[in-house]
Amino acid sequence: MKRREFLTSSMSAALLVAMSPAFVSTKALAADTIKLGVMITLSGPAGLFGPSCKNCTQLAVDEINKAGGVLGKQIEVIYADAGGSPSEALKNAVRLYKGEKVDAVIGMHDSAVRGALTDLFKGKIPYIYTPIYEGGECAPGTYVIGETPAQQLSPVIPWLMENQTVSKWYLIGNDYNWPRDTNTAAKGYIKAAGGEVVGEDYLPFSADNFDASLAKIKASGADAVLVTLVGGASVGFNRAFSSFGLDKQALRLGTLIEENTLAGIGAENAGRLYSSSGYFQNIRSPEAAAFSKRYYQKFGDDAPVLNALGESCYDGVLLLNALANNAKSLSASSIAKASEGTSFSSPRGEMTLINGHVDKDIYLAKAVDGVFQVVETFNDVSSDSTCRG
Repeated sequence: MKRREFLTSSMSAALLVAMSPAFVSTKALAADTIKLGVMITLSGPAGLFGPSCKNCTQLAVDEINKAGGVLGKQIEVIYADAGGSPSEALKNAVRLYKGEKVDAVIGMHDSAVRGALTDLFKGKIPYIYTPIYEGGECAPGTYVIGETPAQQLSPVIPWLMENQTVSKWYLIGNDYNWPRDTNTAAKGYIKAAGGEVVGEDYLPFSADNFDASLAKIKASGADAVLVTLVGGASVGFNRAFSSFGLDKQALRLGTLIEENTLAGIGAENAGRLYSSSGYFQNIRSPEAAAFSKRYYQKFGDDAPVLNALGESCYDGVLLLNALANNAKSLSASSIAKASEGTSFSSPRGEMTLINGHVDKDIYLAKAVDGVFQVVETFNDVSSDSTCRG
């Protein structure tokens, strides 16, 4: 099976994972190990991302354990599902934290769950949050490595407006804080670049009919659409967008359209579709190429495709190792004191923690024949990690 033909395999794997118990330990835990709780979306709207997240986490754990572990101790992973409602995810987190007594948690899930978890942990254990998010998280003991709107949009929107001659933007996303906060930031970047927002729409995760939204986009005269829909909703919308012929009217820019979602959309429905991210499987760098080689050697050519969300879990484990080594401890207080300036080598390049976030290169990619091809690179873009709330 070719790597671009992974969708059926990936979705089958996601279903198998989703049907498994909420908690899966890599093996029986020993006294001389570090317990790492990993909360990823094994079900729900973002369940599509779960298999690649689990694989990338396991690859990082295996590589670190082979090199001697964290502070001389082997990592033992306990996976928990964060794909349900915030209340369901919180129950799983309580079991990790109070029941399993994990030493640290890595999370790849939505922002509502992140808020519930920061309230639970209260800075008492290290918590590394890995995915794309809306920015502004500064809770004690929380370290964020995902892209923010300042990174994904501030350089990209002006580039598209200049190079693709667009100016009228329609904003559509799911109805929760990440899309809404992202679009608030986008409005500022659009205005600063001389454009205008001609419409805004928010849909439930369960949305499967997009006719009304598509009619509004057509009537608005938009020549660019910013898409902040998640998983299945994004797939359904983008397919319908193409069937309406709107790709001839407007380009699309997604900030959560990665390789899994693109495969679901299909090459035939991806005309004038762009994505902004800190990682794509096809970025050309020695670090990314070596990572891809190791991943497919370990999991096979038909493994769930590499993507930004899966790769972020790999980085989360690397960051935990770097923080522990810097602090010479896994205690939350020791890590907090030593965290600023902590660096690690990632498939994305060298990453350094600044105010609990990381600056990074951002890639603008266009969908071509079912894969993403990078068309522009923006170097070392700031996360603009100002605390909110």
